[in-house]
Amino acid sequence: MDGNYYMIQDYLIFIGVFAIFLLASISIYLFSWNKRYKKLNKKLSETNKIIEQRLNEVQLEHIGTKLNPHLFKNILNSVQSHAYQTYMSLDKLANVLDYILYESNTRFVSPKEELNFALSLIEINKIKINPLFDFRIKFNVNKSDPMYEEKVFAPLISVDLIENAFKHTDFLAQDCFIAVQIELENRVFSMNVSNKASEKNTLEKERSGFGSQSLDQRLKMIYNNYYHLSRSSKNGIFTAELTINLGEFYDQMRYS
Repeated sequence: MDGNYYMIQDYLIFIGVFAIFLLASISIYLFSWNKRYKKLNKKLSETNKIIEQRLNEVQLEHIGTKLNPHLFKNILNSVQSHAYQTYMSLDKLANVLDYILYESNTRFVSPKEELNFALSLIEINKIKINPLFDFRIKFNVNKSDPMYEEKVFAPLISVDLIENAFKHTDFLAQDCFIAVQIELENRVFSMNVSNKASEKNTLEKERSGFGSQSLDQRLKMIYNNYYHLSRSSKNGIFTAELTINLGEFYDQMRYS
C-alpha cells in the first residue's frame, strides 16, 4: 500500500515538473514571438510613415503644377487688360514672376519673402480698379519676430485669399470695397481678407473653385493642427481668415 502511495506521489511530482517545464517553454516562446512581433510592427509603422510622407510630397507637387500656371495666367490677364499701366507695374510683375518661377519650387520660404510677394501681387491687381476704389490694407508685421526670416512658410499660401477678393468683388456696387489685414506677431501669422461680393458669386461657388480646394489641401498636409482657416458670408460681405502658428510648427519641425 505504501509502495503504491509513493509511486502515485512520484508520478504527481513528475507531472507537476513537466507542467512547469511546459509552461516555461510556452512562456519563453510567447515572449520571443511577442518581441519579434513588436519589432516587425515597429518596422511596418516606420515604413508606413515614409509612404505617407512621400504621398503628401507627391500630392503637393501635383497641386503646385496646377497652381503655378493658374496664377501666372491670372496675372498676365490683369496686366494685359490694362496695357496703359503696364509700364508702372513691370517692376512688381518681375518680382512676382521670379517668385513663382523660383521660390515656389522650394518647400518653404520665409514670411518676409511671402509677404513681399503678396504686396507685389496686390499692386498688380490694383491696376484694374478705379483709383477711387475703397481699398484698405493694414500691414502689422513685426520684423524682429523670430519667424520673420525663418524658412517656415509654404510659398503661395497667400495667393488664394487675395485673388478671390479681386476676382469676386462687385466693383459696380456703391459700397464695394476690399480690405486686407496681414499680421505677424508672437510667431503667429494671420491674414484677414474681406470684400463686397458680387451677387452672382455665392459662398458655395467660392468654395468650390480649384484655388480654394488646393489651399485647403496644402494647409492640411503641411500645417496639420497648426493652422485655422475660416470663410463666411454675411450681408453680401465675404470674409476669409487664416491663422498659422508658425512658432509651434517650427518647433515641431525642429524636434521631429
